[in-house]
Amino acid sequence: MSLRGRDIVTIRDLSREEIEGVLADAKKMIPYAEGSKVARPLEEKIVAMAFFEPSTRTRLSFEAAVHRLGGSCLTIADAGATSLRKGESLYDTIRMLSSYADAIVIRHPNEGAAALASRASDRPVINAGDGAGQHPTQTLLDLATMHEAFGTLTGLKVVLLGDLKYGRTVHSLAEALAGFGSEIVLTSPPALRLPDEFRDELRHRGAKIVEEPDVRRAIRDADVLYVTRIQKERFPEESEYRAVAGSYRVDAALLAASKPRLIVMHPLPRAGEIAPEVDGTPHAAYFRQAFLAVPVRMALLRQILVGPKPGGRAS
Repeated sequence: MSLRGRDIVTIRDLSREEIEGVLADAKKMIPYAEGSKVARPLEEKIVAMAFFEPSTRTRLSFEAAVHRLGGSCLTIADAGATSLRKGESLYDTIRMLSSYADAIVIRHPNEGAAALASRASDRPVINAGDGAGQHPTQTLLDLATMHEAFGTLTGLKVVLLGDLKYGRTVHSLAEALAGFGSEIVLTSPPALRLPDEFRDELRHRGAKIVEEPDVRRAIRDADVLYVTRIQKERFPEESEYRAVAGSYRVDAALLAASKPRLIVMHPLPRAGEIAPEVDGTPHAAYFRQAFLAVPVRMALLRQILVGPKPGGRAS
């Protein structure tokens, strides 16, 4: 099916075949993302960046993707500088933006904000993260990173380490991995376990899930270690954050017993959970992961705003 004109609010909005199509298209976009080739399919297109929550990589990579494709951006980078401060509703703000742009990319601290935006807008809406909910385009670039490293997404063993309760990146990623037959190993402080209802839903969909609180045992025969930051901003009480802060740290000693081809991923920013010494090892994939955000988002934007293009399929 074509993605043209469609909203991407959760990773469930994309079928496995559609995910594979975006990844195949993204691989072809790499030289354009690097600037060695030029394409302008989004010329005359305007994409609104409605970022009501701080962002570095997500906002800048979306903006880079639009510019690399010849389009232009309207950007809200500070909610305090908008009419929301005067009491305007999010619904009205998005309704207004949809009359100025051809698509809207939204990040918001409240779960469900992207779904509300999709109802308010008559233009395509892409969720760039809504509270502890979903982050579907992060999942696409995560999958692209894994596929580049292993040549497949089928049958990988992926350890999800860290904040599995509030971490929207792992929520989206776990759903996608379930669709590719990956084994998912959950490793977290007890207070940050994946919510029971979400774990049950994944198992209902056929996901292979194992809980292993010991990081060393978890990574022993893993292909991917996906590390997340403990997100202070998601905790209702600071005391809850302090109780789990610093619960884990990935360093060279920890990785010594892992498979040589294990890759370490992180949606970034990191806050001490991956030691700088890991950066120089063959395991470190998080900076490549950050770069792949550009070709992946280029591919998605082109498919949503222009339409399908013949291409291969990721497996």
